Amino acid sequence: MTKYINDCERGCCKYQSGENEWEVVMHPGCCKLSGCNWLHNLPDTCEPQDIFEVRFKNTHKGFYENVNKLPLDIGEIVAVEAASGHDIGIINMSGPLVRRQMMRQHITPGTYEFKKIYRKVKPHDIEKWQEAIAREHTTMIKSRQLAESLKLEMKIGDVEFQGDGSKAIFYYIADERVDFRELIKLFAAEFHIRIEMRQIGARQEAGLIGGLGVCGRELCCSQWMSGFSTVNANAARWQELSLNPQKLTGQCSKLKCCLNHEVALYLDAQKDFPKVTAPLETFDGQLFLQKTDVLKGIMYFTPDAAGNGELTGIPVAKVKEFIALNKQGTKIPAATKKEPKQEQPTTFKDTVGEESITRFDKKKKSRRKQHRQRHNKPSGNTPNRHENEVKK
Repeated sequence: MTKYINDCERGCCKYQSGENEWEVVMHPGCCKLSGCNWLHNLPDTCEPQDIFEVRFKNTHKGFYENVNKLPLDIGEIVAVEAASGHDIGIINMSGPLVRRQMMRQHITPGTYEFKKIYRKVKPHDIEKWQEAIAREHTTMIKSRQLAESLKLEMKIGDVEFQGDGSKAIFYYIADERVDFRELIKLFAAEFHIRIEMRQIGARQEAGLIGGLGVCGRELCCSQWMSGFSTVNANAARWQELSLNPQKLTGQCSKLKCCLNHEVALYLDAQKDFPKVTAPLETFDGQLFLQKTDVLKGIMYFTPDAAGNGELTGIPVAKVKEFIALNKQGTKIPAATKKEPKQEQPTTFKDTVGEESITRFDKKKKSRRKQHRQRHNKPSGNTPNRHENEVKK
């Protein structure tokens, strides 16, 4: 009987194909910080060889050496070396791209001490591993309660058990330094395991938890970004963005990392923009700069310094010419009116607004009143009551 275990935090879908065989189905883009090994089928001729990237829970990964020359492939579950005992992980990447990943993390193969891959997992290794995974959620809830009882200014975001169940890593967030020596004693007495406290930042916590951004895609910190650079408000100013904290902050309550992605493009485009320190002098008056479209290369002016009036779009090259003429004391002609927009043919019909929005405001007569008026109204052939009394 095939046994399935769904765990996207580690390796998507794990299933038991036989009594002693376990396999992992790795769906591209499902796991956090997943990678596409597009050089997998090419021979590995670079040094060092037999280095594999092994993934654990969420964004926890590591590089391990296959010292026993085992025939390993992506998706296989292996037992690897740990500080004490052994850990269970899933091979995430092999071949030449492993060295590319090490370069991204500034790891030098000549000086880095790689831990070893012991063996492929056995059935009893899998049983201990699954038992340890089943304890993670309850341990996290209890650990939060213990930290709250000690009034510590910290938040435990995640708990990861080692594959053999002998150790647990507690990921926590704290703004200031926290003395958790008493907390570790409580953890050891409650859980009966070795404790490791690992501090992470708000961006790393967002990568551990995962989620969707305002763009509709998965968070970059949980999908592909492993290193975080400083983001400041100048990145938003250079891109002419509104300095609204609710729009500029991500789920980690920090400035969005994607603000840095296009800063270089905007800075390069703004090199051709002149510095407008005074309004443009025209025969019809002055024009004041209101905004710039960096990517289109257009600067918008209005005849009012407060921004009232119709915006006039002028290309950057023309603005440079007008500034040079104003410096010479020459006013520019008022031939910079806004060009009418060309109507683009629509491929669909919008029915919004075809009917009046007040069509539902008229009060409808009740059915009882309509029924009464219908029966009391005299017809053309039947005389009314007054005419019958006169005839009598």
